[in-house]
Amino acid sequence: MFVVNITNCSRGIRNAWHFYYALVFVFKAVGGGIGIALLTP
Repeated sequence: MFVVNITNCSRGIRNAWHFYYALVFVFKAVGGGIGIALLTP
């Protein structure tokens, strides 16, 4: 039971990291798009 609990926890952490990286990627993409829009006359 204890081992199963650890794997469940690590899976949740891994999913959280994937979500965080996806969020950062989207933020960079949106921020980059805004930066390009501001730089182009």
